[in-house]
Amino acid sequence: MKPILSVLLLLLFALPALADDVNYPLDAPAPDGRRPGGTIAEDRPAPPLAADENKDIRRERAYPEQPPTIPHTIAGYRIDTNSNKCLSCHSRANSARVQAPMISITHYMDRDGQALAAVAPRRYFCVQCHVPQKDVQPLVGNTFEDIDKILQRDAAAGKSASNDDGTSTGNP
Repeated sequence: MKPILSVLLLLLFALPALADDVNYPLDAPAPDGRRPGGTIAEDRPAPPLAADENKDIRRERAYPEQPPTIPHTIAGYRIDTNSNKCLSCHSRANSARVQAPMISITHYMDRDGQALAAVAPRRYFCVQCHVPQKDVQPLVGNTFEDIDKILQRDAAAGKSASNDDGTSTGNP
């Protein structure tokens, strides 16, 4: 009983302190990108949905193993347990005919690495990993840099990547 009481007392005093630490004015009248104008208590209409980017070009990936983004609209595509519209173009059987990139061979493997004749159930719902892009400006700043840019910058500065023990990793 005593440990439970101690935890409850700790939470009683710690939670208000954590809540007070958030210095975000909830009723700020100025637009902040996420909540354009008005106050938190004011009902505002939702902004219109942005259009999908529809350039049909392959985008550069920002990091290794990044799932490719979908370079076209998928509005109206049916993806459920009974059908997957994506496979009408991107399956192994159809990709050559329609000149669409075939989905990765890893999508035809089960969790043990065994090859399957059809897309593995765990890879069937494409939009779990692959997403279409919108023609919008980011709501918040982003300082992400992909590893290639970091390595190029370090190489230009004469730095060499090293392990914690000071030995070189062999990268420039």
